[in-house]
Amino acid sequence: MAGAAARARRHAWFLGLLAAGAALRVLAMLGYRPVLWFPDSYTYIVTVFHPRPDLVRPAGYSAFLRLLEPFHSFAVVAAAQHLLGLATGVLVYVAARRAIPWWSGRRRRAGSRRAGRGRPIPPWAAALAAAPVLLDAYQVELEHLLVSDTLFMFLLVTAVVLALGGRRRAVAIGLLLAAATLTRTVGQPLIVVVAVWFVLDGRLRRAAVLLAAALVPLAVYGAWFYGTYQRTGLVGANGAFLYARTMSFADCARMDPPADLRVLCDPRPPERRPPSQEYLWAADSPLVELPGITFTQANDDLAARFATLAIRSQPLDYAASVLSELGRTFVWGRPVYPDQEIYGYYEFPAVSPPPPGRWAAQQGVELGRRYERGPIGTEVAESYAGWMRAYQGVARLPGTVVLVILLAPPVTGAVRMLRRRRPAEGDGPRAAVRPRRLPPWALPWSVAVVLLVAPPAVAEFDYRYVLPAVPLACLAAAVCARSEQPERQEFGDDIPRNVQL
Repeated sequence: MAGAAARARRHAWFLGLLAAGAALRVLAMLGYRPVLWFPDSYTYIVTVFHPRPDLVRPAGYSAFLRLLEPFHSFAVVAAAQHLLGLATGVLVYVAARRAIPWWSGRRRRAGSRRAGRGRPIPPWAAALAAAPVLLDAYQVELEHLLVSDTLFMFLLVTAVVLALGGRRRAVAIGLLLAAATLTRTVGQPLIVVVAVWFVLDGRLRRAAVLLAAALVPLAVYGAWFYGTYQRTGLVGANGAFLYARTMSFADCARMDPPADLRVLCDPRPPERRPPSQEYLWAADSPLVELPGITFTQANDDLAARFATLAIRSQPLDYAASVLSELGRTFVWGRPVYPDQEIYGYYEFPAVSPPPPGRWAAQQGVELGRRYERGPIGTEVAESYAGWMRAYQGVARLPGTVVLVILLAPPVTGAVRMLRRRRPAEGDGPRAAVRPRRLPPWALPWSVAVVLLVAPPAVAEFDYRYVLPAVPLACLAAAVCARSEQPERQEFGDDIPRNVQL
C-alpha cells in the first residue's frame, strides 16, 4: 500500500487529468443518451447485419460494432469508445515518460538500467502531452459519435507506441496498422511510413515482418472485396473522392478534356462552387447524375481519369487548393466548414437531433432499432447536457497550438543537431558524437503529419480528421522534450569527471 501510494503521488498530475477526463465522459453519457449519430453511422449499422464490403468505407468499424452487438445497447458502444479515448491518453503518457532519446548511447553496464538515457521529462510535462486527448471537449464529443475515428485513433497510437518501445513487436504493429487501415483507409500510407522508419533506423528485418503482418489481413479483405464487386482494392470510391477534391479548382477550358469526361465539368467558376463533398452527395452533382449508383466502377474510373487530368493540367492550382484546405487545420478559431449541417454534428446539441433526411439512411435506422432492440433517438438530459455544452464552449485545442506542437520537434531536433556538431572549446575529438539512429519523435511526428495532409490532398478538410493526429503530435513533442545527457557520459566509461587520465 505504501508503494502504491508513492507511485500515485509520483503520477498525481496525470491521475488528476485522467480522473477529469473520465468525469467529462460520464457527463456526456448522462447528458446524451445513448449515443450521438452521424450520417456515416447508418452505413456502419447496415454492414453489421449485412456483412459485405462497403464501396465507400471499410468494414473494420462495423466489425467492432458487431463485437458489441450482443449487449443490444448503443450506450455500451459509447462507453467502449470513451474507454478507448482514455486508454489513448494513458498510452501517450506512458510513452512520453519511457521513450529512449535518439541521442542516447548504448548501455555499458548490464546493471545500469538508466545508463545512456536522457533525463526523463517530469510527470507534469508528460501529463500535459496527454491532456488534449483527455480534456478536449471535441474529442469527448467525437467519442460519443457513432463513427470510426476513435477506434482508428486508438489502434494507430497503440501501433506507434509499440514501435517506439524497441522490442520485437513487428507482428503486433503490422496487425494493428492493418486493423487501422480497415477502419479508415487513410491508414494505408501509414503502414509505409512506419516500415520506412524501421528501414532508416537500420531494422530491415522488423520492417519486412511488419509489412508481411499488415499485408496478410489486407489481402484477405481485398479478396473479399473482389469477390463481392469484381474490383481490386479495399473500397470503390477513391476516384470519386479525388474528383470531388479537384472540383475546387478544375477548369475544363484549361484542361480540354475528351468528350467522355466533359460530362463531369462544372461551368461555374471555382469561387462560386459548393464544398468538395457536395460533388459526392448532392443530387445536382455531375457525378451523381451519371447512370447507375455514384460509385460503380465505370463512374469511379471516369472520375479518377478526370481528377488525374485536372491535377496534371493545373498542378499549381492543385497544390494551392491542398494548402488552402490544410491551412484550415491551423486557424485559431473554429469557423463553420464545410457547411452548417456537418459542422453541427461536432457540437453537443441543445435538443434531440432529428432523424436522418437522406433516403439511404432509412435502412440503417431500421437496423439500428434491431441493434438496440428499441428506439435509437438521442435523448438530451439536462442539466448534464448543458454542462457539456458550456464546457465545449471554452475547452478545445486551437489549431494554431496544434501547429506550434508540430513545429516544436523538428526545430528542437535541428538545434540539437547543430549544437552537437560544435564541440565546446577544450573538449576532445570524441566529444562530438553523431546520433546512431533516427530520433524517436520522427515516427509519431511523421504519422501525425500524414494524417493531417492526406484528407486535404485526396478529399477535403474535416474537423474530425484532425483529432486522431493530435495525440501523436503531442507524443512527438514530449519525446523530443526529454533533456540530453552530458556528452561525456555518452561513452559510459564510469570515470568521474574530476579525474584526469
